Amino acid sequence: MAPLRVVHLISGLEIGGAEMMLYRLLATMDRSEFSSQVVSLTDIGPVGEMISALGIPVWAVRMGRGIPNPLATIKLSRWLRRKRPHVIQTWMYHADLVGGMAALLAGGVPVAWGIHHSNLDPRWNKRMTIWTASVCAKLSKRLPDKIVCCSQAARRVHTCLGYAEEKMVVIPNGFDLEAFKPDETARCAVRHELGIPDSALLIGMVARFHPQKDHHNFIEAAARLHQRVSDVHFLLCGEGVSSDNAKLTQWIEAAGGRENFHLLGKREDIPRLLAALDIASSSSSYGEAFPLVIGEAMACGVPCVVTDVGDSALIVGDTGIVVPPRDPSALAAAWHELIRRGEEERRRLGKAARRRIQANYSLPGIAARYERLYREIAQKHNI
Repeated sequence: MAPLRVVHLISGLEIGGAEMMLYRLLATMDRSEFSSQVVSLTDIGPVGEMISALGIPVWAVRMGRGIPNPLATIKLSRWLRRKRPHVIQTWMYHADLVGGMAALLAGGVPVAWGIHHSNLDPRWNKRMTIWTASVCAKLSKRLPDKIVCCSQAARRVHTCLGYAEEKMVVIPNGFDLEAFKPDETARCAVRHELGIPDSALLIGMVARFHPQKDHHNFIEAAARLHQRVSDVHFLLCGEGVSSDNAKLTQWIEAAGGRENFHLLGKREDIPRLLAALDIASSSSSYGEAFPLVIGEAMACGVPCVVTDVGDSALIVGDTGIVVPPRDPSALAAAWHELIRRGEEERRRLGKAARRRIQANYSLPGIAARYERLYREIAQKHNI
C-alpha cells in the first residue's frame, strides 16, 4: 500500500515549542506508512533547515506576517491541488485559518487543526492573534475534521471560545528520551565552565526572553532565595538571555548577587545543561499550553518547580512543586523546600520525573497517536 500523504502547514519555522514538536514528530513517524511535506506560511527558518536535513521537502509561501493574505491562500490551494495530499495537519492559528480555507478551495482536502496556545487574554496577546482565533472558532464546525490540542488547558480555553468541542482531541507534546536523559558527567563539566564549585547548588531555566516567560519573576525569586542560601547559583539561557540584554541585567543588578547569575544566551547543548541542574524551573505567567522545557528537564532526571500555567502542573504531577504565577515569594519557597529536602530526595524525585515522562509523554507513543489520527481521518474519507 502506498504511504499516506500528509502535508504539515505551519505559520513559521523559527525556533519555538510547536515548531520543535513538528520536527521531532517528523523525525519519529513511520516513513513507510506516511509521506510528509512541510509548508511554512512565512520563511523556511532554522527549524525548516532541520526538517530539510531529514530528507523531508519544505516549501515557504513567504506570506507577510500579520493579516492572512487571500492571494497567498489561493497560491497555497493551487499547490495543494498539484500535490494532492490525503491529510493536512495545520499548526497554530494563522495556519489553521489559511490551511482550512486553502484545503476547501483545493477540493476539500481533510484537515486537522493544531492548537498550541492556552491564553487569549488581550493584555498579553496581539489583536490579530485574538481575531484569528475568534474567526477559527466560528469556522471550526465546518473546516476541520479534527482539532488537535497540545494540552488539556488549551482544550478548555478553546471550548469556551466556541470551538467545536466534539472535534477536539488532546495529543500532548512528546520527548526524545535518548536525547534528554540523565548525564552524570554534565554536573562537573557545566560547573567547571561556569567557574563555580562542583558542590554548588544550581537552579536553571531555559527560555527565550519574552514577557510570557517572566524572567523578572525568576530573578525576584532568586534574590529572595539567595538571602537564605548564599551558595546557590542560577543558570539562565535562551534567545535574548545574555549580558547584552540591558533590561535583564538591570533586574539582576537591582536584585543583588550578580556573581551568582549565569546568562548563557542561546545554546545548542540544552540536554547537557538541563542534566547539570539540581532544580529546573519555569516561571511563566501566562500563555503556556504545554511547556516543552519542563518535560525535557524531567526526562533528564531533574525535579522541577513550575508556575501553574497551562498543563505545567499536569506534566509535573507529584514529582516536583507547583506554585502560583507572578509570585516570587512562592517560587523561592518552593526552591528552598527542595534544597531543604536534600540531594537524595531530589534524586528520587528526578528518577520519578523521568519515569513519568516515559509513561505518559515518550515521543514514539505521541507520534503513534498522530499516526492513528491521520489513519482515522483518511478512513473517514475513504482514502
